[in-house]
Amino acid sequence: MPQDQGRFAIPFLVCCVGVALFSVMDAAMKGLGLAIGLYNALFWRASTGTVLGLALMLLTRQRWPTRAVVRIHLLRGTVVAFMALLFFWAILRLPLAEAIALSFIAPLIALYLAALLLKEQVGRRAIGASLLGLVGVGVILSGKVQGRYEPDALLGVLAVLGSAILFAWNLIIQRQQAQVASPIEVAFFQHLVMLGVFATGAPWLAILPPLKAVPLVLLAATLAFTSLAALAWAYARAEAQRLIPVEYSAFIWAAIVGWLAFGEHVTLSTMAGALLIVVACLIAARSKRADLAHVEASAA
Repeated sequence: MPQDQGRFAIPFLVCCVGVALFSVMDAAMKGLGLAIGLYNALFWRASTGTVLGLALMLLTRQRWPTRAVVRIHLLRGTVVAFMALLFFWAILRLPLAEAIALSFIAPLIALYLAALLLKEQVGRRAIGASLLGLVGVGVILSGKVQGRYEPDALLGVLAVLGSAILFAWNLIIQRQQAQVASPIEVAFFQHLVMLGVFATGAPWLAILPPLKAVPLVLLAATLAFTSLAALAWAYARAEAQRLIPVEYSAFIWAAIVGWLAFGEHVTLSTMAGALLIVVACLIAARSKRADLAHVEASAA
């Protein structure tokens, strides 16, 4: 095995594990949302994640960030909170694989947000890729308009697309954040800010989860932290353009977990649309030298 391939093998495998864990986390959140409601699933996962993050901050003796870095944490955490709210609301109404497939359009949206916010140029290849991605979304939507789904499934699609827009903004902020904060700090503040956002509704909406739901809360929070750490470790040791294709395996994991846990089946229109969106993102990644970070919206 060439030396370069040998160095890439371990980050590649770690990235695969991270993506798989995120997909299992999505399933855990879907089960938790069905059991105790979406708000309480998000609130208690954020609470547990904050405690885990604080423990890791103390154990690893992380330095407290400067005021400027805290502002970045506050902005990203708020964006991710609403992104997660939309995404997990959607997966309560859509098959996991379908929601993941639609969320893959986020990097294409990020191209245009980068042009708007960072004054980056969008080339012809990226524009063509965006159009191809929209075709993929249209193919997935074609299954919806044929009347084979629940009445609020179209609202679920709109929620995923709204989540993808916020995730695209999150990708832009992530570029700044990665330069000034460690993965543990990022994960801790992300959960802390999300907890602050969701806590505003606690006096009216929060309930103590029943004992049978506690394992799912712990599982969701642990998977979120572990997968985030695994991906951060992998991306620190291998070029993004070599790892980005791995993240599209989330569709496969979501299909498997959705079938095993919820009896969900993947339609041909979903598979075809997902393929078109993935091809479009890979074309865009080549044109932008793969500067699009993580592509799965469930990285919340």
